[in-house]
Amino acid sequence: MDKLEVLKKRAEFLREELTRHAQLYYEQDSPEISDFQYDVLIRELQDIEQKYPVLVTPDSPTHRVGGAPREGFVKVKHKNPMMSLDNALNRDELASFYEKLSKSLEIRAPQVVCEPKIDGVAISLIYQDGVFISGATRGNGRIGEDVTENLKTIRTMPLRLNEALNGRLEVRGEVCIDKDDFALLNDRREEAGETLFANPRNAAAGSLRQLNPKITATRKLNIYLYQIIEPEKQGITSQNEIFKRLKKLGLPVQGEERTCNSLEEILLYLDFWTKKRFDHPIDTDGVVVKLDDLSQRAGLGSTAKAPRWAIAFKFPPEEKLTLIKDIEVTVGRTGTLTPTAILEPVHLSGTIVQRANLHNQDEIDRKDIRIGDMVIVHKAGEIIPEVISVDLNKRKNDSKPYRLPETCPVCDARAVRLPGEAALKCSNTSCPAQVKEGIVHFASRQAMDIRGLGDKIVAQLVDSKRIKNIADLYSLDILTLISMDRMGKKLAQNILDAIEKSKKRSLASLINALGIRNVGEKTAQELAERFRTLDALAKSSIETEYKLEMMDGIGPIITKSLNTFFTEPHNKAMIERLRIAGINFELEGPATNKEELPWNGFKFVLTGELSSMTRTEASEKIKALGGQTSSSVSKKTNFVLVGTNPGSKYSKAQKLGVPILDEEAFLDKLNELA
Repeated sequence: MDKLEVLKKRAEFLREELTRHAQLYYEQDSPEISDFQYDVLIRELQDIEQKYPVLVTPDSPTHRVGGAPREGFVKVKHKNPMMSLDNALNRDELASFYEKLSKSLEIRAPQVVCEPKIDGVAISLIYQDGVFISGATRGNGRIGEDVTENLKTIRTMPLRLNEALNGRLEVRGEVCIDKDDFALLNDRREEAGETLFANPRNAAAGSLRQLNPKITATRKLNIYLYQIIEPEKQGITSQNEIFKRLKKLGLPVQGEERTCNSLEEILLYLDFWTKKRFDHPIDTDGVVVKLDDLSQRAGLGSTAKAPRWAIAFKFPPEEKLTLIKDIEVTVGRTGTLTPTAILEPVHLSGTIVQRANLHNQDEIDRKDIRIGDMVIVHKAGEIIPEVISVDLNKRKNDSKPYRLPETCPVCDARAVRLPGEAALKCSNTSCPAQVKEGIVHFASRQAMDIRGLGDKIVAQLVDSKRIKNIADLYSLDILTLISMDRMGKKLAQNILDAIEKSKKRSLASLINALGIRNVGEKTAQELAERFRTLDALAKSSIETEYKLEMMDGIGPIITKSLNTFFTEPHNKAMIERLRIAGINFELEGPATNKEELPWNGFKFVLTGELSSMTRTEASEKIKALGGQTSSSVSKKTNFVLVGTNPGSKYSKAQKLGVPILDEEAFLDKLNELA
């Protein structure tokens, strides 16, 4: 394989990974990697595409600004696109940016304005005659989400400006949540048994994107502005004047900006904020450097993605050396044994770190981590402590490789490693640790949604032997609950009400709640729609003549998991108890005969951006008419739905002669079938 082919495959992999991570970050608020790690990946792809233009594709993430608008909100088209900023991952790149400014402007030391980069949600506000009328998220840079009512709940954002301006004023900035308020929010969510936010940015995004503004109002969101659109109409000529004008209008600004007239001054500002960021009440992941003079900005212009007159310097993760005092092993819902390093407390990224997840034996072996080692740790995404490497020069002569125990640390049952899996698992399904985690999962919002039944209450109930499995929840009474520590009568009654309400949850929620291995929310929904009752699913899982793997997305692994679950005697007895308790076992509404649907058996592939709906919405419409969607084009594909900026799938469809639908043709077909 020649070098170009190797780079082509690498570029394809990077595009897929970056697209996936962008969706997790912008659309689902559940990132798997830090911003710094994402920037490293995007930089690698940019370098490949710059050196080998033949490898550039129309759907490359390097062309994109943000994520697609979230479903459930009215879409708003930005009059002026909301652009992102190019990143500098180190000081040499920042120096290169400043040097380019100098050469382009033919000025020895251009004046710039620096300020801490807020890790929040980009927002645009519209004021008409001095009164706030609407606000929208950045979305994909061209089309965002209308979050006007939610923005009105932010107390730091004025609904009326200090001056009664004539006409329209658009300002932009970031919505965020302070670190202390973020910690309190997660404490409340943990107590209520709800999923924790990964970081302050995701807490702000999740709060701002609530369909119910009353929920947003309970979150202490803040907003900070830094941009005025079309400032020349107000006689503004510089970024410094923008800040002054924002303050005069009563709009909140961060107030930490500094004017710098040389690279040395910029670097001093970086030095200051590299240390101060941990004490700053707002989560900041870097420093933004902007050319001060607006007329000079106009001369430099922008690329399709970002302005040439600004850059965001990203702080690298802080790293510290500390001691692994011990390795503690815990057991999760599926029986997985998880090793955690107990560290000599170390001050890292603004907090004291004492623990770090080591994941599994393979990860321990790969890094050769041992008890007594001195290790380098950092916070992935400035949030999650992680062991990077071992300082072998400081290793003691008598140190020994660490091995996870051969038995469960909770119940002493045999610990096994299944073929093809990295995790070591407890073989006892009645292990108290698994029972606790299983009940917490059963009560979670995406499952049976039993509010108030958090980890601590579940642990007390299991440890005191009040409950042994999920079916026991439906036998709880007020006296049992109020006997728990820190349990008042009102909270106890709320939990009982939530338990009663959970009986009416959907069949898909119940299947997900049962905690069947390899069956998550999406698969649970598909199984519910296919079998319509829990009994039918159980029967097909047990009787060999049923071919579950014939369903899309249901292969031998999931089939085996279902068979194992529904044939286990304890599970069968538990399901009968759930039935007696009155849990909903059926899918509501009439069954649909897919064979009678107009697009039954048709396979669609979607590529590019749609203007009238999201691709998810288009997929749902296709499935509602009996069709299927796929991520790859083949000769078996019936139609390729093409939006703007289509990717390589469009080219492949043309080569294979697959029928292509543009958005207008697709809508015509939908109208014909309506």
